[in-house]
Amino acid sequence: MGGRQVLAARRLLAEALDGEISEPEVVRAARSVVAELGYDERLLELVAELAGGAGDPAACARLSYRHVLGFDKLLLIDDGPRQMLRAHLWRPGAAAAGLEDIHNHRAPLASRVVRGRLAMELYEPRGDGDLSADGYEESLAEGTGDWELRPTGPARLRLTHTGRYAAGSDYALPALTLHRAWCDADVPTVTLFLETGSRRRQHTDVFTTAGPHRGAVAKVPLDVTDYLDALGGLADLLRSS
Repeated sequence: MGGRQVLAARRLLAEALDGEISEPEVVRAARSVVAELGYDERLLELVAELAGGAGDPAACARLSYRHVLGFDKLLLIDDGPRQMLRAHLWRPGAAAAGLEDIHNHRAPLASRVVRGRLAMELYEPRGDGDLSADGYEESLAEGTGDWELRPTGPARLRLTHTGRYAAGSDYALPALTLHRAWCDADVPTVTLFLETGSRRRQHTDVFTTAGPHRGAVAKVPLDVTDYLDALGGLADLLRSS
């Protein structure tokens, strides 16, 4: 089930994040994990091992899909409710600046840019904010895991930070931090993404400036063959970096 790199990644995740630790400690630990696992050679070895069938490809394929925000989410390590380690593949032009939704997460996260460049904006709700948006509460449907969106009404947001993250950069965010990100390069961008399981919320907050959303958005998981092919393609992309 687990090759050498898979087992080593699981050990690192457990050592860094298991136990009762505060959210600031989770944020710091998660950032250190993606920094350690996200070096080119180590990540390439992990992805190549998984592409060869290590781990649990059937289970990981069921939780891998093309995200509605315009990037591919490939699950690498599924540690149940505690941590999920993913590779995100962002393609140029798939989600241009200002088109994707502003959102937060169910738990603290950390990400390292392995290839390409990512741009990100941070926001806060403010009655005098200069950005008008439609608000939603997003949750996962039981059984299917599809996204369900419940309107929460109009909102105003204020931009608090704009950043660009080149290959080798990493960042970490508390669960409630509102943000949006997109590929900021003319080549595919690869990020290693870790979502922790510390005090996981039941929903996220989503704000869109692109008009009303449907009440539900289906997730279409990859089958095992497509998942392994995607990992093989990702390994080739990492080798060419």
